[in-house]
Amino acid sequence: MVVLLLAISAHEAAHAWMSSKFGDDTARLLGRVTLNPVAHTDPIGTLLIPIAGFIFGAIGGGRFPLIGWGKPTPVNPLRWRNKDLANVMVSLAGILANLSIAIIAFVIFKFLLMSGLIERMSDSTQEPVILFLDNLLIMNISLAVFNLLPFPPLDGSKVLSTFLPASMQGALDFLEQYGYWLLILLIYMGFFRAIISPIIEFVHYLLLLGIDR
Repeated sequence: MVVLLLAISAHEAAHAWMSSKFGDDTARLLGRVTLNPVAHTDPIGTLLIPIAGFIFGAIGGGRFPLIGWGKPTPVNPLRWRNKDLANVMVSLAGILANLSIAIIAFVIFKFLLMSGLIERMSDSTQEPVILFLDNLLIMNISLAVFNLLPFPPLDGSKVLSTFLPASMQGALDFLEQYGYWLLILLIYMGFFRAIISPIIEFVHYLLLLGIDR
């Protein structure tokens, strides 16, 4: 949960920061360019869904992945310079923030494994370090992939709207109206898990590649 809050805060803060770089300081003036999770907490996405995932995982249900989202970052597209580019970059900023954190976690984890430092740690230190770095890596990759899905309110839908022709507006309006509940249904049915599991397995493969076990 601590790692999830950090990942969500970085994601939303990146949206706010990028929007301000394109001329819209709405989110910045509201204090959203911060890693303080209080500024980004959404009752459903940050609390209800992750807590449900934690509880179901703990009791062996396994249907809810520990995933979530923050309170939407307020932006005013009318204030953006180069609106199409701004829409894409602001939408992708959160994903790029999560990927950056995942890369940092991967490099640190790989270094500790390759150097043997992690083997020389005491048991009381080794377990929390491994747990923290692995969760930091997996959580941020998961959030990045999750937010690429083309369902409102996720970032993928905003990027998609920039490139789709006007004739597809009806489909976008439908997703805007029902995408949230469709997203919850797909999470419950394991759709997201089916997408992310192969990616996580590949990342773990790269992490352990060249390590004597």
